[in-house]
Amino acid sequence: MIVRPERPADIAAVYAVNEAAFGTRAEADLVDALRRQASPMVSIVAEEDGAICGHVCFSPVTLDGRQDLSIMGLAPMAVAPHRQRRGAGSALARAGLEACRRLGAHAVVVLGHAEYYPRFGFQPASRFGLRSDYDVPDEVFMALELKPGALDGATGTIHYHPAFANV
Repeated sequence: MIVRPERPADIAAVYAVNEAAFGTRAEADLVDALRRQASPMVSIVAEEDGAICGHVCFSPVTLDGRQDLSIMGLAPMAVAPHRQRRGAGSALARAGLEACRRLGAHAVVVLGHAEYYPRFGFQPASRFGLRSDYDVPDEVFMALELKPGALDGATGTIHYHPAFANV
């Protein structure tokens, strides 16, 4: 398996992977919208035998009153059903987090499975005084500092890109 940045030729395959993984076009359409509207955007694919089998996207989020912080939101992450539970998601997450570090992001947030994301260092965002602009249980909204101490004193609400409102 090869994990690499998305290329323009991958767009249709990325759409298909998101649609297959989620069973709906909503997340696939979200990725297309983020590609057009969000900057910077990190888009990473997993490729096996010349075919795209996974994808992860990171896009900017904002924290009330803290324009000095560069925070990215991990979403969506999709792995083709036939490749799930074989390490593609973990490889995508690690590569995406590293790409966010290289961009200079201070932190990453995710709305996701409380049992899955802590393996990458995520912890409940409430420990940093952060909450989501979506009404979700505390344990599924998580944050990871890419720069130690970056979220010290950074309390408030995280707002996702407006494109997320359509999901």
